[in-house]
Amino acid sequence: MPGTTQWFYPLGSANDGAWQVSLGASDSATRVEGWAHTGLKVARLAPGDAVKLGAEAEERIVVPLEGAFTVAVDGTDYELRGRGSVFAGPSDVLYTGIETAVAISSKEGGRVAVALAPAKASYPVRLITAEETPVDLRGAGVCSRQVHNFGTPAALEADRFIVCEVITPAGNWSSYPPHKHDEEKDGETSLEEIYYFETRLARDAPAPAAVDPIGYARVYASDERPIDVNAEVRSGDVVLVPYGWHGPAMAAPGYDLYYLNVMAGPGRVREWLISDDPHHGWIRRTWDGQQVDPRLPFTD
Repeated sequence: MPGTTQWFYPLGSANDGAWQVSLGASDSATRVEGWAHTGLKVARLAPGDAVKLGAEAEERIVVPLEGAFTVAVDGTDYELRGRGSVFAGPSDVLYTGIETAVAISSKEGGRVAVALAPAKASYPVRLITAEETPVDLRGAGVCSRQVHNFGTPAALEADRFIVCEVITPAGNWSSYPPHKHDEEKDGETSLEEIYYFETRLARDAPAPAAVDPIGYARVYASDERPIDVNAEVRSGDVVLVPYGWHGPAMAAPGYDLYYLNVMAGPGRVREWLISDDPHHGWIRRTWDGQQVDPRLPFTD
């Protein structure tokens, strides 16, 4: 079942066997024309269950979304303590290198993501603990958000990808002002980007009998290449950004928003250089006189 556009995949539209999401990986059943540099797999495991990935020419990083996991790589078990939810602050994550089979299991069950990118250079397996994860409070006022930079060049040696996750409190905008990274030029790099979303009722919101947590994501054309995504997103949905201006990612009032970002491209290795949409870049200057949202940081 395709998504509503080539670039938007609601939960269930890119599933494959045990994987609720499987896009861009070497074994993904859902193929996206024009998509070549990044991938994502997400699975929900029952207690005692496991998923396996074969040895491929792709680097991977295992990210617990909910629950704790054991990851077996080359005969060694790595324990990821995990977290209660993606809104509970950073988690232990595991970089597994390339050409390496991986088995992921969970005694108590949970949900896990695997960010990946086709790669050639070999880097060692590395466990990055929650305590080691750089946490950045970015923006200010209603543009405040929390970034976990476990898979950025400053935190991890890797070949091709840049991986991080972002928490945006209810009512705030992130990935804003709209920006792009779709050209190799001075001050900009060409990078595909994956947004994997989760939503929840905000901590300070009154709990009604039934809720349907939502957020919104926008992608639009920066040149002659057509793209137009204006998606209402929920937990498990994915937006792919092959090119173009993207942002904002909006947390609707009453609902917190999370997204996992995976970026890689054909040009300069692991440099995230962006250009702001000139109509909206002035917004950054307004942050100088504002405080970071006092609801941040989100922690256990």
